[in-house]
Amino acid sequence: MTAAESAERKRILVLDDDRGIVDYLVEMLTGNGYLVTGETNPQQALHRLSCKDYDLLVSDIEMPGLRGLDLMAAVHAIKPEQLVLLITAFGSIELGVASLQAGACGFVTKPFSLNALLAAIAKAFADHSMRRNIVRLAQADDGPAPDGLIAESPAMKKILHLAKRAAQTNLPVLLTGESGVGKGALARFIHAQSQRSGSFLQINCAALPYALVESELFGVNKGAYTDAREHRPGLFVEAKGGTLFLDEIGEMPLAVQPKILLALETGKVRPVGASSETSTDVRIIAATNQAIEKAVQNGLMRSDLYYRLNVIRLDIPPLRERRADLDGLVDQLLRDAQRKLQRTVQGISAEAMRWIRAYAWPGNVRELANMLERAVALSEHDTVMLEDLAQATQLAVDDNLLEHAAAQPMSLAALESAYIRQILTLTQGNKAQTAKILGIDRGTLYRKLDES
Repeated sequence: MTAAESAERKRILVLDDDRGIVDYLVEMLTGNGYLVTGETNPQQALHRLSCKDYDLLVSDIEMPGLRGLDLMAAVHAIKPEQLVLLITAFGSIELGVASLQAGACGFVTKPFSLNALLAAIAKAFADHSMRRNIVRLAQADDGPAPDGLIAESPAMKKILHLAKRAAQTNLPVLLTGESGVGKGALARFIHAQSQRSGSFLQINCAALPYALVESELFGVNKGAYTDAREHRPGLFVEAKGGTLFLDEIGEMPLAVQPKILLALETGKVRPVGASSETSTDVRIIAATNQAIEKAVQNGLMRSDLYYRLNVIRLDIPPLRERRADLDGLVDQLLRDAQRKLQRTVQGISAEAMRWIRAYAWPGNVRELANMLERAVALSEHDTVMLEDLAQATQLAVDDNLLEHAAAQPMSLAALESAYIRQILTLTQGNKAQTAKILGIDRGTLYRKLDES
């Protein structure tokens, strides 16, 4: 491909008060396939911008009577979406950075080489092209939302409807579903929708050592055992008037289960080492990713506790069964990642969204959130691209491809060729992007395609 072909005859307006620099840039950029017009007068350049469309303005940042931020303001008053690449002297880099914040797409520092300028121009056009291909734009930030509670799918709409109704009662709620579907988020949602004024507290029953479970839940009196140096109320008391979320309830030690049942039935708890009971008023939400009925059958959970918790049950579907929620989840999780990492992301490319919609998401919303956070952290652009997802996680081979390979059977070389073509399909034939995802150079990709 020639330079002229790669430039696609883009129109560039060059502005500099030095006629020699303008003539040089016009000649060099024209030789590289661009349609170039030069100006030394800022006002005349602004007039040209108002009368004709230019794909890019390349301008010195220090212009007589119009410099830096004033230049950006004047340009964007005429063409709000105008791409502007600035040329700065070494002493005006700080002004260049400020201009970037004001909307410039980049800057090069004098003295610059022609190759450096051409690379900056190519990047400006490439980034602009990516923005045009964004299918999920970062929406206005309405503040943090509970992860995983986007409800565009019929299944999640039903879950949220039932959760709102459950929130108006004080009955126990049992949340079931695969790991990562958003059980903790739904528990917080139920508490927030309720009339309970106390705290929302939670405990992971699988994360605490057996010896500490009872004291964490019910409290401990000073001197009850060697390390009990002070009286500590348990979570049942601390959450009085609020909600206690027992995550991974299927991992609760059997010896503690009768005491939880008693607390639910009487509204009283006895701290470890205490001779009297303490009243509490707490709403219990329990969650498990296990087949809870099987745990009862196998004697890992008491049936009476199971029946006491299983008053209102909400089964959260896995993400693969609620694909209509994906677009909204991506919007929400991108906002969360931006807030956490303090990075600005304009959106996500069409190719990346196609892969997200096609992937099975065995780790559910948690996997999607982690992948997008890593992609935002690793991305070199202000748009999450397919290669950013490739860096954040291994792009999965289509299950049908693996099944087909095993059934044939298919040679390793043939499987490799099929996978390469699968990635080419995802990138819509973009060989540079495909090579980057596969971790090979374009020459190797062309060779492998020729061999297949």
